Amino acid sequence: MAHLLYIEASPRKARSKSISVARAFLEKYQTVNPHHRITTIDLWQKKLPEFDNFTIDAKYQVMHGQGFTPDQQKAWQTVVDLCDEFKAADKYLISLPMWNFGIPYKLKHYIDVIAQPGQTFSFSPETGYTGLVTGKPVTVVYARGGAYGSDQAKGLDLQKGYMDLLLGFIGFKDIRPIVVEPTLGSPDDVAKTEAAAIAQAQAIAASY
Repeated sequence: MAHLLYIEASPRKARSKSISVARAFLEKYQTVNPHHRITTIDLWQKKLPEFDNFTIDAKYQVMHGQGFTPDQQKAWQTVVDLCDEFKAADKYLISLPMWNFGIPYKLKHYIDVIAQPGQTFSFSPETGYTGLVTGKPVTVVYARGGAYGSDQAKGLDLQKGYMDLLLGFIGFKDIRPIVVEPTLGSPDDVAKTEAAAIAQAQAIAASY
């Protein structure tokens, strides 16, 4: 039985365009795949471990191939548990709004915890960095108040560019974006934009 992990990064819930499109994806996916398992991580409800001094020290112990102190071991185990939860999925759906041209801090916190050596990537002097989350598709729903498709505006988009970089770094090659923009406009225009994104989401979900 395949397992899809949905990561939700907007606190707006019923008013969120990224969530609206993601839910349309999930509804279609569940219709096509009624026996598949779907797990949701709401980052506004999820308790994430602090990346404190014990965790940072433990990370460097891993990188240097050294052992842990008891405090480091405890801190690192919370990281491993979160990474295991993430890696247990066969396919992924992530929805997020643009905040200050980038991503919400809750999602950045989650990424900072799971992007770890020996968990989602490895490094060797001979081959450099290698992503460890491989052979799995990820669909990412991006919502933005403005439009960032023009040459002038592309440099301001630190949302999609960052997610593409990070997901590629940890091993994803099959990355399917759905962009909902602009969400700040006339009601009719926004409704058309949302409807087009929902149609795209449903089409991806039907063949996921």
